[in-house]
Amino acid sequence: MSKLDKRAKVLAFERKLDPSDALFYAGNWAERGNSQAWPHVAVREKSVRGTISNDLVATDQDPLKINANIANPNPQTVDVATLPHDADTLKISFTLRVLAGVGEPSACNKADYRAKLLDTVAAYREAHGFGELACRYAANLANGRFLWRNRVGAEQVEVRVTQLQDGQAVQGWTFDALALGLRQLPTGGNIAELGSLIADGLSGRQHVLLQITAYVRVGAGQEVFPSQELILDRGRGDKSKTLYFVQQREQRIAAIHSQKIGNALRTIDTWYDGAADNGPIAIEPYGSVTTQGRAYRQPRQKQDFYTLLDNWVLKDVAPAPEQQHFVIATLIRGGVFGEAG
Repeated sequence: MSKLDKRAKVLAFERKLDPSDALFYAGNWAERGNSQAWPHVAVREKSVRGTISNDLVATDQDPLKINANIANPNPQTVDVATLPHDADTLKISFTLRVLAGVGEPSACNKADYRAKLLDTVAAYREAHGFGELACRYAANLANGRFLWRNRVGAEQVEVRVTQLQDGQAVQGWTFDALALGLRQLPTGGNIAELGSLIADGLSGRQHVLLQITAYVRVGAGQEVFPSQELILDRGRGDKSKTLYFVQQREQRIAAIHSQKIGNALRTIDTWYDGAADNGPIAIEPYGSVTTQGRAYRQPRQKQDFYTLLDNWVLKDVAPAPEQQHFVIATLIRGGVFGEAG
């Protein structure tokens, strides 16, 4: 094999955890055992007469104009999703495929690099398997992290995970999500069993399709929180908040983006500097957390994905085991990782 000195310029990987959108339904906690006929949660519009709350002083406007502006109302139209007043529980449902072929590029323009990469991933699999990563993914299913804001302040949260084969349930697990918490990623009991199944899917030992259903008791008539659409070019008079929905049979069903579900499931990185205080973050090449405006894996720290991958594949310098987990988890995440220029 020829000596490798650079990463392939064309290098891409498909994600191996493939969630669907998560759809919203409404019912009552006591009836969650028979929820197939629960009605969907719709996205609707409402107009509100708000106030101006942003810092106008920072814009260096004329003080007289500022005084006039802040006294004016701020009318706006927004999307909203709520439970009916006769339903106290939100049901969120999605499916998750676990795919094999971890580390196999979907595109790579250097055959020798591809061969070395596959050898590296095979050595990791032989040494560690996918158990550690799979149990962490399972923990984020069990604790309901994918519920995002819908989990906050809930009275009770129950998560049911069912393995499907030929459209039929073959085994399942039920978790009390609030008893697990988000700061830790437990790996025992039923989580270990679910993690073992996910590991089998990642290794290709069996086909894995999961149905995930969460029941969140928040109270009758309470607001619930689908994904918010990113509108880059808003015109004057446009809605100030647009919520995501899935159109099915003339129904606008409130939903969470599959990308946001995926982000929650891969929030397993506790191997970065500062994790003890900050908790798990999503697997990202630079450890980016946009809500904090920070990247925890800066290249200068030599703990970013590209530095670790290049040292491992090109220089045969294997990272510490926990950083090997991070690199493989980034490959499971998928993306375009080619050499720039």
